[in-house]
Amino acid sequence: MSDVKKVATRDSYGQALKELGAVNPQVIVFDADLAGATKTGVFKKEFPDRFFDCGIAEGNMMSIAAGAATMGKIPFASTFAMFAAGRAFEQVRNAIGYTHLNVKIGATHAGISVGEDGATHQCNEDIALMRTIPGMVVINPCDDVEAKAAVFAAAEYVGPVYMRFGRLAVPVVNDEATYKFEIGKGVTLREGKDVTIIATGLCVSSALEAAEKLAADGVSAKVINIHTIKPLDEELVVAAAKETGKVVTVEEHSIIGGLGGAVCETLSAKAPTPVLRIGVQDTFGESGPAAKLLEKYKLDGNGVYEQVKAWL
Repeated sequence: MSDVKKVATRDSYGQALKELGAVNPQVIVFDADLAGATKTGVFKKEFPDRFFDCGIAEGNMMSIAAGAATMGKIPFASTFAMFAAGRAFEQVRNAIGYTHLNVKIGATHAGISVGEDGATHQCNEDIALMRTIPGMVVINPCDDVEAKAAVFAAAEYVGPVYMRFGRLAVPVVNDEATYKFEIGKGVTLREGKDVTIIATGLCVSSALEAAEKLAADGVSAKVINIHTIKPLDEELVVAAAKETGKVVTVEEHSIIGGLGGAVCETLSAKAPTPVLRIGVQDTFGESGPAAKLLEKYKLDGNGVYEQVKAWL
């Protein structure tokens, strides 16, 4: 997919905030001294009076965002996923989740594709953490088109939303002219009858590449993009499982508590099905070039293909 346009979803986040700010004056943005990295600086340049740098105090930022929501504003609180979901978990849970306030969390630099920043910054647990907060919507867009649409959808939704964005430029798999984003609804990207591959985030492009390779081996793989992990599109997941009889989940996140966990929870209750969870296998990441790390942890197209083929 080297000839496909590639964009980092953190860049999409910044551009979407700028566009959203122009049409919705209630949108304000908070950042924790990372505006250049999270790309909220794009919004700051256009709307300096609606941008607030809270410094390296992520917990305080979440509490301030909660307060702003009580005043009728639509606050987007932004920092790295490690800090948004990890360091500020208590404030997100108690100040935003428990009160069910209209705060949107833009978490960038998630997963091992953070690369050289290493294990301390490669948050592979954020989806699991955010899923446990009652009422929290969890969105993990796969590309530029979906990321921008997710920001606008989050702004329209009344309630807390956690959005996960990446540092690495990833292939654009959706057509902006025809794409429609709906919270809680998955997207079938490829039909198949032998196995269903359910992917999220940057792993959607890996799943599509793997499906092409499987097709060459005579294996027909259905590919589903789950951009909203909570609420999960249970109807689509169950229908696909019944149709193909085998399910594979693929995510740049721990196999514990993320997409794989959500899918297994649903299928165990509604349609028991063999499931292979592909993701970070209960380990920390390491420092290195993002592409090489994805290859090592078998989250690239070829790695996903090899694991699915071996399992089948």
